[in-house]
Amino acid sequence: MNVKRAIEEIEHFFIGKRHIVELALACLVSRGHLLLEDIPGVGKTTLALAVAKVFGLEFKRMQFTSDLMPSDITGSFIFDQSRGEFVFKKGPIFTNVFLADEINRAPPKTQSALLEAMAEKQVTADGNTFPLPSPFFVVATQNPVEQYGTFPLPESQKDRFSIRLRIGYPERETEKEILKGEDPLQRVKAMKPVLRKEDLENLQKRADSCYVSDDVIDYVLDIIQRTREHPSILTGVSTRGAMQLLKVSRAMALLRGRDFVIPDDVRDVAPFVLSHRIIPREEADGESVIREIVEEIKIPL
Repeated sequence: MNVKRAIEEIEHFFIGKRHIVELALACLVSRGHLLLEDIPGVGKTTLALAVAKVFGLEFKRMQFTSDLMPSDITGSFIFDQSRGEFVFKKGPIFTNVFLADEINRAPPKTQSALLEAMAEKQVTADGNTFPLPSPFFVVATQNPVEQYGTFPLPESQKDRFSIRLRIGYPERETEKEILKGEDPLQRVKAMKPVLRKEDLENLQKRADSCYVSDDVIDYVLDIIQRTREHPSILTGVSTRGAMQLLKVSRAMALLRGRDFVIPDDVRDVAPFVLSHRIIPREEADGESVIREIVEEIKIPL
């Protein structure tokens, strides 16, 4: 199973963004969900589709709007005249990779419809529970600049996302190559799978069993504890956040060819796993504070 080849295949569409690609795949391998917070047009949809394509996963995209209802996502019961009964018509959430585009444009009631799906991997309608496909990966995007007509994600919703990423602008030479070539999204649509769904499920199981020493666990706890004491943070990271940090660190170690976690894995993923799980003071930037904490915590030898 060539995980490196899968990373390189996606990197063809994100030249110079290898760390972004690794983080997105680590999120998927750790069975988490991904929040992409960036301006329009930097490749958020392209990244989500590429992650699905590289494993041959089913992909569905839904544009979130202010009039979107929960049943538009999860599905609903409709009357089947031929059978003379109500049957459940599955919504677009029943897929392997679900892209919730501009999630903060939907009202809170609709946003909350994703909570059960993301946390429990199931949907409940009229007292009936329907399991979602496996693997199941939510990629949500939101625009941090334009606030008109948006509903900020509540803390409980943000906490369901393992990683928050900002793709950022490409380097000048990279952008020049993009302008000279074919639209990256169209190229990704024609992309052939490098691995199979079964390979992903195997990777997820292997990540679960990646060895973590007591020293590394103590290192994680030192970082978490510091978020609860830092003067620039009002509310620190919860125990669930600490668990997510460990899960993503395990997945990152596996993607880098190891079956054990080292402190560098934790350091690399911490800003992206923890920054949206804290409530910083008004003058502080969450990601910058987490990077500061990671720098000051002593690394175990």
